[in-house]
Amino acid sequence: MTRQSLTLAEVEALARAAHEGQTDKAGRPYAEHLAAVAEGVRSRGGSAEQQAAAWLHDAVEDEALSLAWLDSAALPQAVKDMVLAVTKRPGEPVEEYAARILATPGALLVKEADLAHNADPVRLSALDAPTRERLAAKYARVRSLLGLPTP
Repeated sequence: MTRQSLTLAEVEALARAAHEGQTDKAGRPYAEHLAAVAEGVRSRGGSAEQQAAAWLHDAVEDEALSLAWLDSAALPQAVKDMVLAVTKRPGEPVEEYAARILATPGALLVKEADLAHNADPVRLSALDAPTRERLAAKYARVRSLLGLPTP
């Protein structure tokens, strides 16, 4: 008997709980970023699976949830694959990271929404100039490797 997959609302609640107390670089609650990425995926026509991956896109990388949790979670394999694809690995060259995203069905849209929110001028304006410039260059490089247009 197969387990019923978590609903999108359950995934959202799990992600919010896992990142509870975390803030982004500007000091905002981290769940705001997750919600913005999930909404970005939805507004770009993403599937429920892609939206679930958006809610979880930083969970393993930020160690909010473990790889073992993801492996055993009641989620479609496609969601797990997308989460793993967008999870940066320590010391990994950005070219390998981008290639993995491009090779994983559905992951590009999740990363596109993530980059769009990360590079939001309003969000970046809360940071000091050197950090803003460093991040803008980093996001532009990843967009270029993924073949995404400049916003």
